[in-house]
Amino acid sequence: MITIKDISKRTGISVRTLRYYEEIALLIPSAKTEGGHRLYGEEELKKLQQILFLKNLGFKLKEIQTLLNKTWNWSASIEHQLAFVKEEQEKLKQMENTLIGLKNALAIEGELTEALIQQMIQLSLREQDQKQAFRKQLFADSEMDLIKKLPNINRNDPHSLEWVALLGQLKQEVSHGAESAEVQRIIKRMVEKSEEAYKDNDLFLEKMWEIRKSPSLSEQAGLYPLDNDFINFIEQAYTIYEARKEAGQL
Repeated sequence: MITIKDISKRTGISVRTLRYYEEIALLIPSAKTEGGHRLYGEEELKKLQQILFLKNLGFKLKEIQTLLNKTWNWSASIEHQLAFVKEEQEKLKQMENTLIGLKNALAIEGELTEALIQQMIQLSLREQDQKQAFRKQLFADSEMDLIKKLPNINRNDPHSLEWVALLGQLKQEVSHGAESAEVQRIIKRMVEKSEEAYKDNDLFLEKMWEIRKSPSLSEQAGLYPLDNDFINFIEQAYTIYEARKEAGQL
């Protein structure tokens, strides 16, 4: 037999918590000393281990009470907990994606405004099946595989991160003008990346660019929100790049 203080030291469970377990009839001491000190035996220690194990699995105290009273449906409870864990994992993954998106948005913009944060949250919360349904309205089945190659603001893969870096660099160079050497270098790399991912799919790229230029279509397609001035700047810089390329100046 050991006292409540000893059991607290062994398990790390506070005396206050052990007293609460007794209060709700979850774990009752097997005896008390003449001085009123609670005593626990081997059976109570085993029961406490069961309680701690079930708590770690996510069961609530009321559920644990029912389980320990042997009126518990193990099959149903395990399925319930598995569904709960899966739901929590999905929530955590969504939170992770949102935070990655905000981190990448900060790399592009240099700062986060309240409006942009709200847009990013909405972008993250937009249901995947809604985005897919909208994309299927705009693209042929043969183009859906190309959609998967698009950079994603909420991912940390090398392809997406390079696009984030290029957009961030381009934002910083806007004041230098679309003809500047650094802007043209960045545009050149953007063109190279597009050709690497979408070789011989110029019509797809043109369609994507038309969607990109429309704020409402971009939002419905789940694309990162770029302001119109910046999009016009990219288009201007690209036109200059193509003209120089045709003239053999690159």
